[in-house]
Amino acid sequence: MPRTRMRIRLSAALAGAGLLVSGCANPSVGSDRDDPTEPVTLTFWHGWSNQGEVKAIDDSIARFEKLHPNITVKAIGNVTDETMNQALRAGGDDAPDVVSSFTTNNVGQYCSSGMWANLDPFMKKTGVDKAKVFPKTLLEYTSYEGAQCALPLLADSFGLYYNKDAFEKAGIERPPRTMSELKRDAAKLTRRAKNGSYEQVGFMPNFRLYQNSPDRLFAQWGPAYFDRHGAAQLADDPHTKDFFATQRHLIDAQGGYGPLEKFRTTFGDEMSSQNAFLTQKVAMHMDGEWRGLMLNDAKAKFRWDTAPMPVPDDQADTYGRGYLTGTVAGIAHSSRHQNAAWELVKFLTVNTEQVVRFANAIHNVPSTKAALKSPQLDTDPTFRTFLDIAQNPHSTALPPSINGGQYVTALQDFSYDVESGKIPDLGMGLRGLDAQIDADNLQSRN
Repeated sequence: MPRTRMRIRLSAALAGAGLLVSGCANPSVGSDRDDPTEPVTLTFWHGWSNQGEVKAIDDSIARFEKLHPNITVKAIGNVTDETMNQALRAGGDDAPDVVSSFTTNNVGQYCSSGMWANLDPFMKKTGVDKAKVFPKTLLEYTSYEGAQCALPLLADSFGLYYNKDAFEKAGIERPPRTMSELKRDAAKLTRRAKNGSYEQVGFMPNFRLYQNSPDRLFAQWGPAYFDRHGAAQLADDPHTKDFFATQRHLIDAQGGYGPLEKFRTTFGDEMSSQNAFLTQKVAMHMDGEWRGLMLNDAKAKFRWDTAPMPVPDDQADTYGRGYLTGTVAGIAHSSRHQNAAWELVKFLTVNTEQVVRFANAIHNVPSTKAALKSPQLDTDPTFRTFLDIAQNPHSTALPPSINGGQYVTALQDFSYDVESGKIPDLGMGLRGLDAQIDADNLQSRN
């Protein structure tokens, strides 16, 4: 289930409260000298709360305890990052041993603060070659400045859902592969009533819609947010201006920002039966792999399919790429049972059978190379689109930062102003955005 808006906003809130800034954490020191074969009870904090998801976690723990009868796992769900990090800063008996987070943006803070233990020594002594186990992009978003303080625990990839009935009615034979095709098809699929109001838009490009956070669509350009020295470089990257120009073209092709934004406010909640794609108010929609299960459960009244999101026309050879994120797991630095905790983390993240069973249970993308190729994976072709996106070498994730998602929040707020016409000089605005991001990063290091 998606928690993307929470990821971004919570990250900024935590940084603003000083909960995750590198020099302020002062984490309690645990022990990596414990004997993992001795009887022990581990506390595992996670964020899942949906009944089906919690059952999948509990089933996973039952499988682990069967393999490790000396280890008992006490799982506590629906834990927010804020609660977890307050507990890790405090340490003591009430702090968790194993931790997980939906907020990949915060990995830089987890690693630099020292609140999550470096997993490289544990992998080395138990023979886990991370480069052979995990896709490169997933490893990148679970490490920071050489410290692998987390590992991927399933992933999310983003692609295009499209209404096949609407495509057939509009005479469109296949999903768009380039941004110019997306603009053309979006215009064809947009329908209005006699009074001029929208009945359906082809593709709602406005950044406030559901999963339309600008960083997700921007991933189709393969942006480089920072240079090799860590300085923001959005103003210098020509992809940035092309990205905003493309979004403007999509808006103009379907009637303009004002009318589209007014129509967007009529959409129902993303996770409800009034979701705009489910009610056919949008004919194409960017979303994650979980949406397919929801469409099936809701018994959608139209035929639908999935495809990768289109790419810029001058990068047509990268078609198949997409935005990647996911859940991460690690060991609390304050845990006095770090070797036993590693056995649980290793089982959840490395064990192929476990990763496949968990992925099938909650309809997320598996996070190891072996699991992605497993014949035991869900064979639904609409789901396999997202498996292919996860394995595409051009797919990207957000780069880690010392203050988590603050730079993503800054981009998001800037993008709202761009799409609504509040930034008259894009180049000047981007230079100001870079300066803001650099200032925020500098403050977090001091």
